[in-house]
Amino acid sequence: MTVDVMFPYYGDVVMMKAAVDSVLSQEDRDFRFTIVDDGYPDDSLPEYFKSLVDNDSRVRYYRNETNLGANGNYKKCLSLVEHDVVVVMGADDIMLPNFIGVVRKAMENPRVKIVQPGVEVIDENGTVYLPLGDRVKAQLRKMVVGSATEAIVAGEPIAQSLITGDWLYFPSVAWRADAILKHDFREQYNVVQDIALAMDIIMDGGEMAVIDEVCFQYRRHRESDSSIKALDGRRFAEERAFFDECARDFARLGWRKASRAARLHLTSRLNAVTLLPKVVSKGMWDGLRKLTVHAVKP
Repeated sequence: MTVDVMFPYYGDVVMMKAAVDSVLSQEDRDFRFTIVDDGYPDDSLPEYFKSLVDNDSRVRYYRNETNLGANGNYKKCLSLVEHDVVVVMGADDIMLPNFIGVVRKAMENPRVKIVQPGVEVIDENGTVYLPLGDRVKAQLRKMVVGSATEAIVAGEPIAQSLITGDWLYFPSVAWRADAILKHDFREQYNVVQDIALAMDIIMDGGEMAVIDEVCFQYRRHRESDSSIKALDGRRFAEERAFFDECARDFARLGWRKASRAARLHLTSRLNAVTLLPKVVSKGMWDGLRKLTVHAVKP
């Protein structure tokens, strides 16, 4: 069962090279590594990527003629999938050496469509830490899987949990290829496309394996794209539109508790509240208005 590691790239070169090295250092060697460069402006990179291809037959490299943006490049990556299991890795994250082995083992269960393995968070310098948001994620995850080191979850309980607070770490998630290609990323989203994809698969009956074994390092930047979009309100506008869709979809399935959780979206509101002091300190008054509306609007 070969794993397609898809690597949409645009960003910091040093972190990207560390991410590439982490993939090529996997203990389980049964993977295909596909790099899709979204036109990052560094003339040295094509030669660097070419050297990877020349030295390892599992590596493929593509460079987009025009910049597609994050969601567009994700979709481009999916068009290149050839194997049964897919990972869409972040270009600044780190695979620990056991990652491929952990997800391949979980995918031996044919019912499993999504695998969320154990993740630790690192900062810009590679130091492991646990911000407040990630402590909340850990508690939400524990409420679903309890003390089990491995669990299979499905249906309304997992939908309700994830819509209450998204505790998935998208770059670490492994997907069954037939499921991710069937549903694809929703074109209207550029920030919440990952949780939207997971919800589509869950609503279609897909089961998720949640694994405790840590095998991935997720890099959380203070000034990441999603953080900037949160401060000016764009992220929360996307989230509200997504929650509205989920509330309707869950109701059609008869998932009343999940639909109510989507309408409430409590942790998203609380997240907006925690960002208000930072928005004020930066003088982002339009962002302040949008975050306040998101926090209190029915």
